[in-house]
Amino acid sequence: MKRSNRFSVALHVLMHLAERPGEPATSEHLAACARTNPVVVRRTLAGLRQAGLVASAKGHGGGWTLARPPALVTLRDVHAALGERLLFALDFSGGNPGCRVQRAVAGTLDDFLHDAEALLAARLSRITLADVAAQARGQGHGTDTEEG
Repeated sequence: MKRSNRFSVALHVLMHLAERPGEPATSEHLAACARTNPVVVRRTLAGLRQAGLVASAKGHGGGWTLARPPALVTLRDVHAALGERLLFALDFSGGNPGCRVQRAVAGTLDDFLHDAEALLAARLSRITLADVAAQARGQGHGTDTEEG
């Protein structure tokens, strides 16, 4: 199963937007920063726009901006806007759903996965874009000479 990198791309471009509040950035610029295709950036940001996390303006001087201050956007908000599960989907059916042992195994593992997702969601709810920006500044990232 291929892992999705949409959450990582979303956080990357949101951090670049947070570094320059009020200054619109084009999809092309953000794609270069995230080292991905502008279409990937536009698709990702479209979901974030629907959730009210970013705004966009067309035309000369247009682009993407944060719709809320970084301190008011949690990583859980970002992930929820993407509409993906927190953890990858697993199939515990084992090919024999009529087997009582298989049902017990699947039920146990489903419960475990649910608990793990709840813990991850709670943790993501405590981290904001401002927190990530502070960590990036502390590690020397985000300078005008660095793109990534």
